[in-house]
Amino acid sequence: MGRGKLRIYLGAAPGVGKTYAMLSEAHRRVERGTDCVVAFVEHHSRPRTEVMLHGLEQIPRRELEYRDAVFTEMDVDAALARRPQVALVDELAHTNVPGSRNDKRWQDVDELLVAGIDVVSTVNIQHLESLGDVVESITGVRQRETVPDEVVRRADQIELVDMSPQALRRRMAHGNIYKPDKVDAALSNYFRPGNLTALRELALLWVADRVDEYLNEYRSEHQVSRIWGSRERIVVGLTGGAEGRTLIRRAARLAEKGAGGEVMAVYIAGSDGLTSASPKELAVQRTLVEDLGGTFHHVVGDDIPAALLDFARGVNATQIVLGVSRRKSWQYVFGPGVGATVARDSGPDLDVHLITHDEVGKGRGLPVARGARLGRVRMRWAWLVGVAGPMLLTLLLTNVAADLGLANDMLLFLTVTVAAALLGGLLPALAAALLGSLLLNWFFTPPVHTLTVDDPKNIVAIVVFVGVAVAVASVVDLAARRTQQAARLRAESEILSFLAGSVLRGETSLEALLERVRETFGMESVALLERESDVEPWTCAGSVGPRRVVDRPEDADVDMPVGDHMALALTGRVLPAEDRRVLAAFAAQAAVVLDRQRLQHEAGQAKDLAEGNRIRTALLAAVSHDLRTPLAGIKAAVSSLRSDDVAWSEQDRAELLEGIEEGADRLDHLVGNLLDMSRLQTGTVTTLIREIDLDEVVPMALGGVPEDSVVLEIPESLPMVAVDPGLLERSVANVVENAVKYSPPGAAGPTVFVSASALGDRVEVRVTDRGPGVPDQAKERIFEPFQRYGDAPRGAGVGLGLAVARGFAEAMGGTLDAEDTPGGGLTMVLTVRAARTGAESGSDGRREAVPPRRLDAVVGTAGVRTDAAASEGAAAWAERRTI
Repeated sequence: MGRGKLRIYLGAAPGVGKTYAMLSEAHRRVERGTDCVVAFVEHHSRPRTEVMLHGLEQIPRRELEYRDAVFTEMDVDAALARRPQVALVDELAHTNVPGSRNDKRWQDVDELLVAGIDVVSTVNIQHLESLGDVVESITGVRQRETVPDEVVRRADQIELVDMSPQALRRRMAHGNIYKPDKVDAALSNYFRPGNLTALRELALLWVADRVDEYLNEYRSEHQVSRIWGSRERIVVGLTGGAEGRTLIRRAARLAEKGAGGEVMAVYIAGSDGLTSASPKELAVQRTLVEDLGGTFHHVVGDDIPAALLDFARGVNATQIVLGVSRRKSWQYVFGPGVGATVARDSGPDLDVHLITHDEVGKGRGLPVARGARLGRVRMRWAWLVGVAGPMLLTLLLTNVAADLGLANDMLLFLTVTVAAALLGGLLPALAAALLGSLLLNWFFTPPVHTLTVDDPKNIVAIVVFVGVAVAVASVVDLAARRTQQAARLRAESEILSFLAGSVLRGETSLEALLERVRETFGMESVALLERESDVEPWTCAGSVGPRRVVDRPEDADVDMPVGDHMALALTGRVLPAEDRRVLAAFAAQAAVVLDRQRLQHEAGQAKDLAEGNRIRTALLAAVSHDLRTPLAGIKAAVSSLRSDDVAWSEQDRAELLEGIEEGADRLDHLVGNLLDMSRLQTGTVTTLIREIDLDEVVPMALGGVPEDSVVLEIPESLPMVAVDPGLLERSVANVVENAVKYSPPGAAGPTVFVSASALGDRVEVRVTDRGPGVPDQAKERIFEPFQRYGDAPRGAGVGLGLAVARGFAEAMGGTLDAEDTPGGGLTMVLTVRAARTGAESGSDGRREAVPPRRLDAVVGTAGVRTDAAASEGAAAWAERRTI
């Protein structure tokens, strides 16, 4: 009998409907007459899922006893004995209770498949073994129940059960997934919109990769040689012209039509000097492609078509987008152009799109920044015309038109000389003139086939010919060089103008400016070095590039001094002298950028000093108002007790003493907050970080709140935290006191809930209240010193509690933020670092999960309720079944 087939319903998170979809499929198969049974399905008390089990045959489960608790698992032997056509097995990643036939449920499923039984199962994306680290970084929860990816990949069918995060959270809020007492905690922790969105993306991408695998297998089995591009990677070739924006937008639209499309814009610059493109336009295009979700690349290469194809093949691109050439019609005599060459050499697996634009046929129009050099291709043509042209013309005149006369022959040779001058300047034209004069003398001046000239007129004619040829060549060469110099100056002016504008507007950081230098000159690395004096060593103020930065300017290929104690060092190649003028401007601007960054830093320090002055002013105001109230109460009570005019009863004396004590406590609290804020403002807070359990600190922070007002839940499975216990206690105390102060008056039972959870390498303490809440625009303002939200009375404090709490949290490397409580209220989230200590290890080296502990006895005076923990083993296994 052959192996059974496996079908898996994959979901992004619990509650998306995997089990419901599996049971619906079972009902459809039963209606078609298929022998389908339920080997193991866990409905988790979800009514709709439980209803779907009606009408399906269920194999009795096997009961196992573990740590004084009874658990039920799938009975593999009973399923094999029943031998149905299809078996439903829920939760493929489940870990069986010790004593079961196999350690993992996927091993049970494998036995059924080997026996020829088809299996339909479910699994969540977070349970795939390869994604454990990714899921932990997203949700902060390490999944201990995992299934090897290969088990899921071997499935004959994988069906994604998808649901939007908003819809899933609504299902959760309606109680369709967890019990009502767990809804708030789930929505605030694992089922956050960001977590669900990231998990959904993981599931979609994982399934898309499996589809690619199936497609490749199909193509291999059916010997399909053509490329079926399912995921597009599009390369856009840029020239620096205005048409680049059109090409980028067109490529982005092409990418949107495919699954997972990616756009990569590339500009290819020559290796012999400044870039030939407008740097301002390239900067605009770089910003555009990044805004559209693509990437920008700068490549150095002299053969543009070859460099573009090499780049496209190197990144495994499927398409290339190019603009139709800007060259005029007559310019095509010099070659087919980049677009035609790329299309010809691209091969069958790389599509090339030529996009029309407004610049078609208007000429190149870009500044050529190659100094006085005319290009190697053009010089080769010039020498070919200057040397081979006179020879070919001589062959033509001697065999086809031998009787044109010496004057016409000279004019034809002069034409060839002028053509050589136009192409290559003076030297090719001189070669053409000298060779032409010799050929004229040998073949066309009597006596022929000798270098002698009998007629003086012919001597004059040859001399005039050489003189005119040299003069014309000189003029043409001079004009060509002036044109190239003008183009170079134009390129330099555009670079300097854009550079100066961006720096003055503060748009360029030092690293961005150095990267611009590296791209402009085609270098491998660029560094800005500085030193304090002539005898001090050089230090690096900033650098870019993959190569190691040089320690001294003398070790670089190019160094450009900036003042006496600063230099710009470039490695990669030696620059020509004409490029150093622009490099000097870059170096000067780099010094300006560095100075501006340091001035900004000093301005920030000055701002901090100004803020300190503002705090001191507010402190004086607080002392003059808020501190006088408890002092006045204490003074009045003491004066009353010292008065001899009134005979106070014991009850009156006790009330006055109680008032004195309350006033002193309030005064002590206010002075403590003021001193703490002063320490934070002056930077004198010293943290003594050590590893400690939260349940050793948090209960102590609840001593200042009314009895039976706080519910505390701290799971024993939480890792230890690296904090300053004193600062953490003060932070939690201030946050809890603030939550209790703003809780609705007259509420029956606890009004504040304190819980903790682990999120990757962080631990969160969440303080939740059901008070009036705070609007989004005011959530940051409540953490400012001397700020009290709403209509809080003057006697409620000086508005330092939350400011001190956040300051202490940040001093320990943590954060304190405010969120809305689902259903109304405010939740303060205090995040601290988890300690890097060795976890309790089981057989697999991982710490075993322990259920949260609920407290039901009063701790100190805080009225925190505690319960005795249930059996550790039973609760641990029960918790592992919740997700």
